[in-house]
Amino acid sequence: MSKARGVVAAGHELTVAAGAEILEDGGNAFDAALAGAFMTFVAEAVFAAPGGGGFLMARRAGRTEAALFDFFVETPLKRRENAAFFPIDADFGPAKQEFHIGQGSSATPGAIPGLFAIHEALCRLPMKRLAEPAARAARAGFPLSAFQAYLFTVIAPILTASPGVTRIFAPGGKPMAAGKIFRNEKLGECLEWVAEDGPRLFVDGDVGKAIVAEQVSGGGHLGHDDLARYRVALRDPLCWTHRGAAVALNPPPAASGALIAFGLAYLNAVVRAGGAVDALTLRLAMAAVNQARAAHGEDLSARLAGGLLAEELREAGRHAGSYRGTTHVSVIDAEGNAAAISLSNGEGNGFIVGDFGFMLNNMLGEKDLMHGGLDAWRPGTRLSSMMAPTIILEPDGAITALGTGGSNRIRSAILQVAANLLDHGMGLDEAVEAPRLHVERDGRVSFEPGLAQEAENAFRALGPQADAWPARNLFFGGVHAARRDQAGGLDGAGDPRRGGRSRIV
Repeated sequence: MSKARGVVAAGHELTVAAGAEILEDGGNAFDAALAGAFMTFVAEAVFAAPGGGGFLMARRAGRTEAALFDFFVETPLKRRENAAFFPIDADFGPAKQEFHIGQGSSATPGAIPGLFAIHEALCRLPMKRLAEPAARAARAGFPLSAFQAYLFTVIAPILTASPGVTRIFAPGGKPMAAGKIFRNEKLGECLEWVAEDGPRLFVDGDVGKAIVAEQVSGGGHLGHDDLARYRVALRDPLCWTHRGAAVALNPPPAASGALIAFGLAYLNAVVRAGGAVDALTLRLAMAAVNQARAAHGEDLSARLAGGLLAEELREAGRHAGSYRGTTHVSVIDAEGNAAAISLSNGEGNGFIVGDFGFMLNNMLGEKDLMHGGLDAWRPGTRLSSMMAPTIILEPDGAITALGTGGSNRIRSAILQVAANLLDHGMGLDEAVEAPRLHVERDGRVSFEPGLAQEAENAFRALGPQADAWPARNLFFGGVHAARRDQAGGLDGAGDPRRGGRSRIV
């Protein structure tokens, strides 16, 4: 029996299959992660698109340090008065959430520059080969999964906002149902084209020209200079130690890394004081994280973490934030290369770019983007994000790559899975599938069934300040994780909350 080449975990079986195909073809973890990223544009189009952005946490085999590729979106260089911008309600069933769409909701995209920067730095196979599985799936079509069909209903007002987007996602004026064949041939052609011509296609080429023309005519802020001046940032991760493990986290301007590190610091303090890392402690840790976030690093973080996180929290607080619509791919290969890539398009701005099969992001449609309102963003600035691609290196050499979608629940999901692995010694599947909780800024506690009875009783006693969910739910994130143990054994876990899958190749 041949030795395994690697493990892939992601939010759709086609995303996993794309990464697995590239590993089988001799690609490394970074090749497979890029193939998975291209496939998210096709199979997970509610979350990711070439018109959005993201992050890659990368760790090369044999190295202790990791690197963070930041290709998240930026605010436009100039603000246009009276931009085209309108609200819609996303219907989650028990609750509705207001988003803003329109050409004026789009920030400068970084996805395509980011994938090419990663390819140049880390990959082995040609970009054309990495885009091939996604282009093939877009042309041939595939049955829409129940999870993706549900997401289509949630954001139905976006998928019917214009004739172009309706034609792809809601033929006949109604979002496609589970099991129907979803096909996006124009996107497949676009992915093949950009893989052949390179990222300039999205600047000076036909795609870039279409973006600018539609932004100008449709009331958006973006111009050619926005696309031409965008740069991928290579950053040093925020490195934190927990139970002897080195945890590489997304640094500022992202908010996620500092907040997760703060939560781990809180858990360490509890353990040193003789306490246990249980659901009641996690609730207190999450509440403390919320306080630290609100204070932007003042006072609380200085007391708890010796001031080490104060500047990180302050820096993240200086950037407007966009925290929605995220998916994630984790890959580790047999050599020990590890890739954790998170991607987001918000929910999309409701308009297809030219005839290229994708929407630009609606990242400027975040309701609390800035304290001054939706139009108060500072021009030419990288937005903050809650995306948290993470790599954990344990003292014995075991390595885990993980990340999740889930808006502002991202930080609590990663904190809990990290605690399950490092504090409780759980296996990967158990750590991902264990029941979760989340604490909002106002102290409201949401929790899944299956927690210890003591914790559940305590939360229920909070009355209207607690929400007891009847089953595990995508609200609590979707952590997709890959792991290589100290002996080289591979494991993967795709979170069932968000249709996750994993495969060892």
